[in-house]
Amino acid sequence: MTVSRTVELEGHIIDSGTMGMCFGVVMDMGGEFEVEEFEVGRHKHAETYCRMRVMADTEEELRAILHELNQQGATVADPRDATLEAAPEDGVVPVDFYSTTNHPTYVRVDGEYVEVEDVEMDCALIVERAGQEDPQRVGDADENEDGDSTRVYTKVLNAVEKGDLVVTGETGIRVEPPERPRNGGGSFGFMQGGVSSERPSASLIEEIADEMREVRENDGNVLVVCGPAIVHSGGRDALADLVRTGYIDGLSAGNGFAVHDLERDLYGTSLGVDTESLEHPRKGHKHHIYTISEIVRVGGIPAAVDEGIVDEGVMYECVENDVPYVLAGSIRDDGPLPDTITDSIEAQSAIREQAQEADLVLMLSTLLHSVAVGNCLPSTTKTVCVDINPATVTQLLDRGSAQAIGMVTDIGTFIPMLAEELLEE
Repeated sequence: MTVSRTVELEGHIIDSGTMGMCFGVVMDMGGEFEVEEFEVGRHKHAETYCRMRVMADTEEELRAILHELNQQGATVADPRDATLEAAPEDGVVPVDFYSTTNHPTYVRVDGEYVEVEDVEMDCALIVERAGQEDPQRVGDADENEDGDSTRVYTKVLNAVEKGDLVVTGETGIRVEPPERPRNGGGSFGFMQGGVSSERPSASLIEEIADEMREVRENDGNVLVVCGPAIVHSGGRDALADLVRTGYIDGLSAGNGFAVHDLERDLYGTSLGVDTESLEHPRKGHKHHIYTISEIVRVGGIPAAVDEGIVDEGVMYECVENDVPYVLAGSIRDDGPLPDTITDSIEAQSAIREQAQEADLVLMLSTLLHSVAVGNCLPSTTKTVCVDINPATVTQLLDRGSAQAIGMVTDIGTFIPMLAEELLEE
C-alpha cells in the first residue's frame, strides 16, 4: 500500500452500524485500514470516536474509497478548506465534482463549516461567498445583517451556470447520516424499513394521524403524492376531506390522477367504470377523454371550478382551499390537461420546490411519482409509503429516508381509515 489518508468518525457510530460499514467499505474496495485511536462512549448520550488511517495502492483507488467513506459519515482528518473550481460552461461541472447524498452536509469554506441548504442526492455543491449573488435563486438567503455570509447549496447538473463555484474532491466535506436514537422512536424510528401486510394497520394509521396533527400544529407541511388507484379504489372522497380540512398542504401527481378525479365528478366514473356499482356505462370508456376536452375548453382546472363545471373531489378542494399542486406529465398522457407540466425539467423543478418544503410525505399508490419526489427529499424527512404491491413499498423505502413507514394494503381502505382517525373529533 503506497498512499494513505486519515479519516475520523464520531457519534453513535457503533449503535448505527456506521463503523462496521466503514471498515467493510475499505476492505471491499481493496484497501486496508489501521485504527489509530478509538474512544467508546460509556454512557447513554456519550459519542464514540474513531480515527483510522486508510491505505490503497494508487491515489485513484484511495480517492474512490474516501468518497464512499464520506457518504457513510467519515471525514478526512485534514484542516484544509473544500476545493472549489468554477464551472466551465452552463450545465457543465468540473471533473471530480462532489456528488451529494441526501444527508445533512457541511462544507468548510474560509476556515468555517457551512451547512448545505436544500440537501438533495445526486447534485453538485455550489459555494456563494460574501457579496456574490445568485440571480437564479428564489427564497431567503441565509445571510447576516451585513449580507456578508457564505452560503453553500445544491444544484442539479442542468442548472449549474458558467462561473459557479463547485465543490470538488472530498476534502473539507462533512456528512452526518441519521443515527439510531437510544430512545427508540416509534413507528418513525431510525431506518425501520419493515414491510408487511401483517402489520397492525389500525395502530400504524393512528400513529400516522398523530404525526400529521403534530405537523399541522407546528405550522409544518404535509405533501401527498397521489396515484390514480386512489380514485379507482374509492379513496378519493376521504382524501378530498383531508385537503378541505387543512391536513394536506401540497399535492404531487400525474395527469392521470387529476383526469380520473375530474372524471369521477363529471361522469361518476373512473376509467369508464362506475366506482359505486362497478358497472361499465355505455360510452364509459370515452369519459376520460371527454373530461380532458371539457377542462381544456374552459382553460384549466381553476377555471372549471370557477364556472361550476367541477364542484367536488380532490382537485376541486385544492383549488378552493389554495392547496398548491404539481401535475407532472409523462409520454403516455392523454390530452394532457392544461395544468399538467409537460416539460420534464420544469416538472422536476416544481417537484423539487414542493419536496424541500415538506416535513411529512404520504406516497400513495404511485411508484413513478413517488420515486421522483423521493429523489428530492433529505433523509431526515418522514415518509409514509402505501401500496398494494410489496415490491413498490420496498423500493420506495430504500430510497434513503431514515424515518419511514411502509404499509402493504388497499389504498381505498387506508385513506378512509386515516381520514376517520383525523376527523373524528
